[in-house]
Amino acid sequence: MDGVELLTIGEIAARSRLSPKALRLYDRLGLLAPARVDTVTGYRWYRPDQVERARLVALLRQLDMPLARIAEVIALPGEEAAAEVAAYWTGIEERHAVRSAVAAHIRDRLSGRRTHMYEVSTVDVPRQTVLAERRHLVTAELPRWIPAALGRLTAAAAECGGPAGAPFVVYHSDMSLDTDGSAEACLPVADPAAAEAYAAATSGGGRAVSLRVEPARRLAYVRITKAQVAHPQILSAFQAAEEWIAARGLTVSGPCREIYFADWDAASATDEVCDIAFPVE
Repeated sequence: MDGVELLTIGEIAARSRLSPKALRLYDRLGLLAPARVDTVTGYRWYRPDQVERARLVALLRQLDMPLARIAEVIALPGEEAAAEVAAYWTGIEERHAVRSAVAAHIRDRLSGRRTHMYEVSTVDVPRQTVLAERRHLVTAELPRWIPAALGRLTAAAAECGGPAGAPFVVYHSDMSLDTDGSAEACLPVADPAAAEAYAAATSGGGRAVSLRVEPARRLAYVRITKAQVAHPQILSAFQAAEEWIAARGLTVSGPCREIYFADWDAASATDEVCDIAFPVE
């Protein structure tokens, strides 16, 4: 090809540390097409400048990156490709942190002891007007429903003076992987009068967003990281708060809740993002 000395499949395999079998697979997937294929024998030859691309594919496979995503990465310019690899690895680290938290929860449960100590604090929260969306769910549905519901509430809050506090989710009844329970996503709004007008204007017609007043409360809460929010390890935080309340002779005066005070998408797995809270008297 124009005087360029081509490499055999064995030679590029040796230089890239990819097996010939892998090279043939990557050809079929469009990741690394040979420069020339013999129409009679099917034998493949590669250009010397394809060695670097083959090495990149091999490196990305060491990260356990799916082949489809590798195809996306190698099609991007350098800076964009680097950003995509960084985003992929951040996701891996977050999933590892979640699995690590689950393993710690299981270990603590089986051993009858706790390796994670939670600090419980109290805070007085004033009366709030909140937009709300209520749904019956099982726990597996929460990770999809919560951000979607809070997104709808945030959009509605724009008509009500904007958000006036951290969004929270109230659990009105118990739920599990098999049994559904009642959850309510809530967002405080800045202008109660505008919120009342909005609710009156949008009532009926199957609207999911409602309006109510959340009374002033004292909350006993535990602060947890993004990794600890996942079920079932989040149950340890709920248990820690309940034991703290009982030990001090306090009474739970309302349904428990999760308060999301941080930017979830921007937070890492080890960043604190949520308070597990119980109203107490």
